[in-house]
Amino acid sequence: MRWLKNTAWCLICLAAVGLAAISGSARAEVTEVRFAQQFSMGYLQFNVMKHRNLLAKHAQQLGLGELKTVFVTFNGPDMMNDALLSGSIDIASGGMPGLLTIWAKTRGSAQEVRGVSAMSQQPLWLNSRNPAVHSIKDFTDADRIALPAVKVSAQAVLLEMAAVREWGDAAYGKLDHLTFSLSPPDATAGLVAGSGDFNAAFTVPPYQNIQLRNPAVHTVLSSADIVGPSSGGMAWTTKRFHDANPKVYRAILDSMEEASEFIAAHPKETAAFYTADSNGKVDQALMEQLLSDPAFRYILTPHGTMKWASFMYKVGRIKAAPASWKDLFWPELHDRDGD
Repeated sequence: MRWLKNTAWCLICLAAVGLAAISGSARAEVTEVRFAQQFSMGYLQFNVMKHRNLLAKHAQQLGLGELKTVFVTFNGPDMMNDALLSGSIDIASGGMPGLLTIWAKTRGSAQEVRGVSAMSQQPLWLNSRNPAVHSIKDFTDADRIALPAVKVSAQAVLLEMAAVREWGDAAYGKLDHLTFSLSPPDATAGLVAGSGDFNAAFTVPPYQNIQLRNPAVHTVLSSADIVGPSSGGMAWTTKRFHDANPKVYRAILDSMEEASEFIAAHPKETAAFYTADSNGKVDQALMEQLLSDPAFRYILTPHGTMKWASFMYKVGRIKAAPASWKDLFWPELHDRDGD
């Protein structure tokens, strides 16, 4: 009898341990997701997710408990990638070069980073207020070009691509010495006022469009001339976060998909969200106008990936190149028709 009682007690204990393990496993996923975005309207899914509380909605549908979201803004991918690797943020965002840079540095390591998804396609314009500059051939040492981040931003890489097209492979860095880092809002204020020590800016919509309201400012180069229709805004995360939070990760993708559909169906409300988040620094009417432009698309499927990867590998910006776009993204996206 004593043996039976002891056996029964052990079985009860084991069952309790098992239930605790299951319960612990259910609670193992994070209860807060920290998103980082930049100044561009290339990340509108985040604005929609924030204002419509979409992540909490999809987390609940997947049986998760309360899931909070935090959104912070960075200027350029360098500091954002540092924050991602240190664990200060969970989801980073930026242009294709930012993702390619951190993917190449971390691939195969415990800190491996891959893309969550694309977010948008939109043209990027290099604007100048120097009337003598009609193409990049006209820039001289007297000119300076503001862009979000030297070397690694999409604008920096596009300028190098344009230099290769104009002067050949060896001259990819011919204009790099003219560039410096400045946030799009500050670059726009300086370019429009003509008060800074620079006369050109390679930024993002809607700031590039605001610049052109000044008749002294004109466009020198468009990304469409260099890479054609290509994914601009991207989101990425670490293997650590991806593997440890499968349900949260699914909720993030579902939220981003719903946000993409909302942007297409409700441009006016989307514009209002972005305007509110920019503290009134952006004209809502301009935002609505841009969202009606077919050149602006908000889709999670990546496009143009290998154009960027091939160039950055060729000039030594990255030490490894993906064999296909799928190498650059986590498997949940692989059923899409990307390139």
